[in-house]
Amino acid sequence: MTAASPAKSAPQDRTLLDKLKAALITPVRAMRLRYVPLLMIYYAYGALGLVAIAEAFWVKEALTFTPAELAALAVWLTLPWTIKMVFGQLADSVPILGSQRRMYVFIGASLVASGIVILAGAAGGWIAFASKNALYVMAQLLIVVGVVMQDVIADAMTTEVVERVRPDGTPKPKAEVERELGLVQVLGRLALWSGVLSVSGLSGWLAQIYSYETVFLLGLAIPAISVTGAALVRLDTSERKPVDWRILGGGLVFGAVVAAIGLGGLPLGQELVFAISLTVIALMLYRITADLDPAFRQRIFYAALVIFLYRSAPGVGEGYRWFTIDMLGFDEAFYGTLAQIGAGLALAGAWLFSDVITRKPIAKVLLWLTVIGTVLALPNIALTLRLDQWTEANLGFGARTIALIDITTESPFAELSMIPALTLVAINAPAGRRATWFALMASLMNVALVAGQLQTKYLNYWFEVGRGSYADLPALTIMAVLIGFVVPVAGILAFGKRAT
Repeated sequence: MTAASPAKSAPQDRTLLDKLKAALITPVRAMRLRYVPLLMIYYAYGALGLVAIAEAFWVKEALTFTPAELAALAVWLTLPWTIKMVFGQLADSVPILGSQRRMYVFIGASLVASGIVILAGAAGGWIAFASKNALYVMAQLLIVVGVVMQDVIADAMTTEVVERVRPDGTPKPKAEVERELGLVQVLGRLALWSGVLSVSGLSGWLAQIYSYETVFLLGLAIPAISVTGAALVRLDTSERKPVDWRILGGGLVFGAVVAAIGLGGLPLGQELVFAISLTVIALMLYRITADLDPAFRQRIFYAALVIFLYRSAPGVGEGYRWFTIDMLGFDEAFYGTLAQIGAGLALAGAWLFSDVITRKPIAKVLLWLTVIGTVLALPNIALTLRLDQWTEANLGFGARTIALIDITTESPFAELSMIPALTLVAINAPAGRRATWFALMASLMNVALVAGQLQTKYLNYWFEVGRGSYADLPALTIMAVLIGFVVPVAGILAFGKRAT
């Protein structure tokens, strides 16, 4: 009996080993040369983190924004992501110098570079036609619009690079096409996190030994990456549809209304923009899905609703970072270490789990990620309560060790939620309108981020946190974690089955 036990367990061991090998090898086998341009765009997006730590410390030291004001600013800076349908419709229907893809990447990269130059000039004092606060807002707006434009092109390409026919001209089976579409989304996430990983530790080290101005100037290498991909590899598509003025015109009017509300300083302007955004995008999605099978449309609706509730979770805001700097002594180099570890584990998590994630229902994936994320937020709450003082006195480890443990356990799940959502979007993308379709769905997901930023703003007004004033931070953190658990779980339980 005892001697037979190892023989019985061997097949199971081999099965587990085979699954691990499949998880490691699948993204490698899925790679194709024609994917390189879009992966370089995603990589460059992730690599923008090269200036992130310098920017965060410069904002704290040189600007006068409060955490609540930064949260409110984040709402406005998220809004360009909600009008991706404008760029999508333009890319589908309006070539620039004969290009539906390449020139849009060039323009987007130019905007990103312009924003980085303004940051460097503000930090170095050689751009001074406005206040540093105003220059920061201008730079961030240029960077966001440039990234959005390039992201729209990359998203469209994730559906276009997948071949629908075999070399002999016979159509590929639907299941095979859908599988490849899912794997392209996986590769896109891996490219993005590869970009994050490649600069995370470096960003902290550079911010500590060089001036913030120098770090920003070094960041100009990042838009050059996407430009290089666009220049070396053909990006353009032969699919072209006439301009749908209800989409493009509606998007332009929407953008103009958002700008007018923002510049006019209307009371509850951000809340009004959020309501308008959600309404406009919902109406546009209703129009563009008119040709889809009703069952597909219903599944997409409930899946989008579940994703919306998941992505609308609030954050704590910049006050938590300032607390870790002022009270816990975290410096630029340590933040770089945290970012490096987090990026590496996030990449590993996306690599190992993505093959399984693409096969699971969205509701089930998001439920588990919500529960895991809530549990893994507990160390952050512990730090705000200064439990690190007790652990250091009684267990021999303090705040930095807790932060390292937290980032180590949390990071593998950081990017998994988007993979099944993007796969669903890619599978249902209509030919000739793929950029518009992807942009609209992405806009809806990003409106959810606006909802989350609005909640972050409210929480920072209710629980006032500022430079050196952190008494309300524990309550703020607990409330943000609680809302981030209750709202998604309630939505998943109510609508999850209909999204499958």
